[in-house]
Amino acid sequence: MECPVENRTKIVGDKFPDSGIPVSESGKGHSNTMSTTQPIVERAMFPLVPRMTTVVEITQLTPKMRRFVLQGEDLRSFESRDADDHMKLVFPAEGQAEPVLPQVTDQGLKLPDGAVPPQRRDFTPRLFDAATGTLTVDFYLHGSGPAGNWAESATIGSKLGVLGPRGSKVVTGGVDVYLLVGDETALPSIARRLEELPAGQKAIAIVEVDNPAEEQEIETKADVQLTWLHRNGAAPGTTNLLEDAIRALPKPEGTVYTLVGGEATSLRPIRAYMKEAGYDPALTSFSGHWKRGVSDHDHHEEV
Repeated sequence: MECPVENRTKIVGDKFPDSGIPVSESGKGHSNTMSTTQPIVERAMFPLVPRMTTVVEITQLTPKMRRFVLQGEDLRSFESRDADDHMKLVFPAEGQAEPVLPQVTDQGLKLPDGAVPPQRRDFTPRLFDAATGTLTVDFYLHGSGPAGNWAESATIGSKLGVLGPRGSKVVTGGVDVYLLVGDETALPSIARRLEELPAGQKAIAIVEVDNPAEEQEIETKADVQLTWLHRNGAAPGTTNLLEDAIRALPKPEGTVYTLVGGEATSLRPIRAYMKEAGYDPALTSFSGHWKRGVSDHDHHEEV
């Protein structure tokens, strides 16, 4: 679907030459500080613990993005070591004050006898503060489904269950440029990663949102080229804004670690192009956070 393209690019940090990132095409600039080592990717696994939490703070970040801060004794053992982690949020059934959580048994997690399986959805841990025992989660208000309905009606004191994360994929060293791409559903992960990157780390972020009112201020010590793409009323998942932006981006020089998230179908041509353009598939991750017409899309499904 064609829609008016409106882009806004900002540079965060002061170490970018010209447009920011050294790129591989001749005449586009080069860097003398490219990494000589490959990044190390390790998987850390955690026990899958059911946790009951209570909403203690609600903030309206943008017209369509609402932040919830959760707290509970069960969060003391919570772990999340990477911005691309995901956890299952467990929602109360209609008419219930709190969700029914599975119990830990010798045969794994099991619901109490007679319990109706609750609705669950995958979310990114936006921030976990171990000192205060609080977990922050950002909800995109899309107007339907158990997550959207809960976010529209939840108040201080509302209950929410948490399962996971089951593990983290931790990347250390060897990355010259982080390339982060996605729509609103990927924004919590993108924003968290930018906030956690160290000073001087180069990153390119391309984020699709509905309009300028949906842009967020992101604090980071990294040197970031951040581009906002606006659908301007087009339905999510119906444009080629992200694909066009990736195709127009000169491939950065050096070792590029790429994370792309959003509507599953729209990511397929992006994946095909990046393979064609020579991005390292071992350092490229795609996550279909949602899929048009599918109510509970499995984000593990290959894009």
